[in-house]
Amino acid sequence: MPNDSDVSPVLRTSNVSIVRESRHILDSVSLSVSPTDRWVILGPNGCGKTTLLRVLSLYLHPSSGDIFVEGRALGTFDIRPVRPRIAYMSASLASEIRPVLTATQVVMSAKNGALETWWHSYSDQDAQRAVECLNRLGVAWCADRELGALSSGEQQRVLLARALMTDPIALLLDEPTARLDLGGRENLIRLLHAFATDNPQLPSVVVTHHVDEIPISTTHCALMRDGKIIASGPLRETLTSASLSECFGTSLLLEQRANGRLTAYAP
Repeated sequence: MPNDSDVSPVLRTSNVSIVRESRHILDSVSLSVSPTDRWVILGPNGCGKTTLLRVLSLYLHPSSGDIFVEGRALGTFDIRPVRPRIAYMSASLASEIRPVLTATQVVMSAKNGALETWWHSYSDQDAQRAVECLNRLGVAWCADRELGALSSGEQQRVLLARALMTDPIALLLDEPTARLDLGGRENLIRLLHAFATDNPQLPSVVVTHHVDEIPISTTHCALMRDGKIIASGPLRETLTSASLSECFGTSLLLEQRANGRLTAYAP
């Protein structure tokens, strides 16, 4: 059996920078995501979290630095068949999709990395696969319902199902609990934990700025500030009161609740 050190990362960035109008949006960022990793990226608004996730999803190319997918450097392979297999989901995605599309159509659109079903043809097998993905997220009942007729929580589950359509090699989630009420947020966090338990070989990267939203199954943490990763590594070693305070620029206390979840507050 191979050691952890022998396992090739699924996604890796090496000294990646993105510069816009002489400003570093990302500044020499390196991150390695291995097959069993569950990463959370924490940091204040505007620190570059979403930009890093877009780089990992291959939808944004860096100004400098290297990106590797399963050991292959970006620029040495055709990204078109690879990009759909890096599943990307954000809370804002629902607003970019026509609300009259059914849940099945929304999920199927991921097959071609599109947000619309007009420009591609889909088979009965594609529709069956979409319903299977909806079923895994507990929303198969809404397969024929329009996206706009669903609640925010239901829409998020449909979008997560969409992320599974292509049998992805990695799951990237940008603030997945945004727009949800407290009940919807907690349900989704529990769902993410259960999903990670059921799919141990599917690595994930979750972006948030709320410690309370970190699923229990999370294994690694990266803290970002001003376009840089200021700390990264195993969650329990990396995420401390001191590192969190440095990241957000204010004194914070980090505590673990009885259920294993984390919380942070100003003393």
